[in-house]
Amino acid sequence: MNIGELLSPLKEKITDFEKKVDQSNKENLENNSALREQLRNLKELNQRITKEAENLTKALKGESKTQGSWGEFILESILEKSGLVKGREYEVQESFTNDNGKRYQPDVIVKLPDNKNIIVDSKVVLVAYERYVNEEDETEKASFLKMHIQSVRKHIKDLSDKNYQHLYGVEGLDFVLMFIPIEPAFSLAVQHDAELFSDAYDKNIVIVSPSTLIATLRTISNIWKNEYQNRNALEIARQGGALYDKFAAFSEDLLKVGKSLNTTQEAYKDAMNKLVDGKGNLVTRAETIRKLGAKTSKVIEPKLIERSEDD
Repeated sequence: MNIGELLSPLKEKITDFEKKVDQSNKENLENNSALREQLRNLKELNQRITKEAENLTKALKGESKTQGSWGEFILESILEKSGLVKGREYEVQESFTNDNGKRYQPDVIVKLPDNKNIIVDSKVVLVAYERYVNEEDETEKASFLKMHIQSVRKHIKDLSDKNYQHLYGVEGLDFVLMFIPIEPAFSLAVQHDAELFSDAYDKNIVIVSPSTLIATLRTISNIWKNEYQNRNALEIARQGGALYDKFAAFSEDLLKVGKSLNTTQEAYKDAMNKLVDGKGNLVTRAETIRKLGAKTSKVIEPKLIERSEDD
């Protein structure tokens, strides 16, 4: 046995080991690539969450206009899920002018049947609520709670002073929905001020949170569905009535045609009687004249002649 034969098994084992090493390196590379992709996705998600958290913080801590824009965004998101159609059952940021020439731009006007409308306002300021949530000192916390309730009450008064009920172009307005876009902020104010909700209602203002607003809007959506069904039923009845009237008129015309046909048929029979029936009919007399030698260029239909001769 030569040295090559002796080393052959070792060579095979070394080759097999090299293959396993290559395969292991390849798998490690793939796993590392997948891990890097997951880490990249996690990083992007973390950045997005951080950005959204920063935006929320800015919305709560920022100016009233920034808060208002954020509240409008939440409001539109709810409207999109309500079943109502923009431009048909509700309008966004429509401008109106009152009798004194002052311009108003309600956040949303929700339409109801019979030319009624509901205005939804989302500009309530929640700066005090943000401070209440993040404050640990109980004394300061109580102070911020009081400020939060005062802020809500001030917004109720501001909405009442706008007197949307007398705004030209917004007819049949029963009340205004004052939207608080954060559920706990709504609950906190209502729970710690028992008169808040009723005082607002006395001014034709109803305070709503995301959950109560979506329930209200979906109820309005169902009202519209019933309204459209009723309108369709009325339209079917109207179209059915019009169809019946048209059918009756058609029947009358058809009877007139029948009578005209009967009259025409009677006239035809009378004319044929004169033409070929009876003694001395026109065909017989005309043929007699031809047979007597009258010059003619045409000949009477043979069938008519036969019929006149039979009679």
